[in-house]
Amino acid sequence: MSYTQPLFYNNVNDIPQEYWQQLGCLQNTYYTPQFLHAYEIANDTIVFRYIIILNNQQEAVAFGTAQVVSIPIETITKNIKISDSFKKRINSFFCNSALKIMFFGNIFLSGEYGTFIKKGEDTNALFHDLVIALKMLIKQTKKLHGVFIKDFKQTTLPITDQLKNYNYTPISVEPNMIITLQPEWKSFDDYKDALKSKYRVKANKADSKSEKLTTKEFTSKEIEYYKSELQSLYENTIANADFNAQVLNLNTYTYLKKTFGDQFIVKGYFLDDILVGFLSAMMNQGNLDAHFIGLDYSLNKNYAIYPRILIDYVRLGIQHQAKTINLGRTASEIKSTLGAKPQGLTCYIRHKNPILNTVMRPFMKNVKIKDFKEHSVFKK
Repeated sequence: MSYTQPLFYNNVNDIPQEYWQQLGCLQNTYYTPQFLHAYEIANDTIVFRYIIILNNQQEAVAFGTAQVVSIPIETITKNIKISDSFKKRINSFFCNSALKIMFFGNIFLSGEYGTFIKKGEDTNALFHDLVIALKMLIKQTKKLHGVFIKDFKQTTLPITDQLKNYNYTPISVEPNMIITLQPEWKSFDDYKDALKSKYRVKANKADSKSEKLTTKEFTSKEIEYYKSELQSLYENTIANADFNAQVLNLNTYTYLKKTFGDQFIVKGYFLDDILVGFLSAMMNQGNLDAHFIGLDYSLNKNYAIYPRILIDYVRLGIQHQAKTINLGRTASEIKSTLGAKPQGLTCYIRHKNPILNTVMRPFMKNVKIKDFKEHSVFKK
C-alpha cells in the first residue's frame, strides 16, 4: 500500500480528533493527546513536534513524536568508555557547549512510546515512512547537532534496524526492569511469601528502617502545594543518574493528576512533617509504570527511603491488580532483588553532519551499559 505525504504539527491539540480515532491508539494512555499535552504545556523550553502519516483514503495510519532539547556535551561523553584526556578533547572540540538533539520517541518515558502504527497495516513500510518524515523534520530544524531514536525492544529490531541504512548507529541502553505479578498475589504478604528467605528479610528490613516515614497519595492541589519540594527532590535524583537528557518540570504532574485522576499516582514520604521523598506512577493498559521519583539522599541511609519506594511500587501494583510493574531503568541490581527482570532496549543515534557522524560512530559504539548481578528471588 502507498501512503500520502506526512503531516507535521507543533502542538498536539492541532491534530484532528478523527486521526486519533482512526489510529486506534487511545486505549494506550501514552498515545492520548491529553497525556502528551500535559508535557507540552509544562515544559516550554522543549520543542515538541508530531508526525501523522495518512493513507490514500486520507485516514491516519501512523504517528510519531519528537522533542528537540539542548544537552551539555559533558553529559554525553561521561558515558563513553574512553580516557579522561580524550573526553576533554571531545568536550573541547564542541567548545564545552550544549548540543541540540532531536529525540524521536518520548524523552520522559522508558520504552516504545514514540511511534504508533495502526493495527493491520504494513509495519515495516510505515516505519520506513516515519523515518522519511523524520528526515524532513531534521532538515527543517536549524542548528541541530544530532538525532536520538528511542527505545526499542528486541522483538522490534528486525523493523527498526532499517535505520542503519540511514547511517544511524544502534546502541544498547539500560534495560527496563519489570516484575511480573502472579494472579495469586492478592496482598503484599502473598508476594513476600513467594520470596526466598534472604529477599523477604530485605523487604522487611526496608519496611522497618522506614517505619518513621509517613506517606500520603497526593491530589492535584497537593502536588501544586508541594511543587517546589517535589522539584528539588526529583532534581536530587537525576543529579545522581549517569545520564539524563532533560529535566522535567513537575507542573506536568499537576496536569496529569487533574486529567487522569486515580490512574496517575504521586505518593509523598514525610519525616516529621517534612517531605523527604516521592514516587510517581501511571496505570496503563493493566500495567503499573514507575515514573520519576525523588528523595533526600542525606536521609536515605538511616531511613531507607529508596528501598521503601521500590517495595511500595510492588504494593501499588498488587493493590491495582496490575499484570506487570515496570520499574524503569537504573539501579538494575537492586530492582532485581524484588524479582524484576531486564527487558533490553536499543536506541539509534547519528550526527546530522555526515562527516562528523562517521568520525563519531566508533565512539558511539563504545557506549556500554553497566553489567549487574541478576538475582533469582522467588522460591521454585
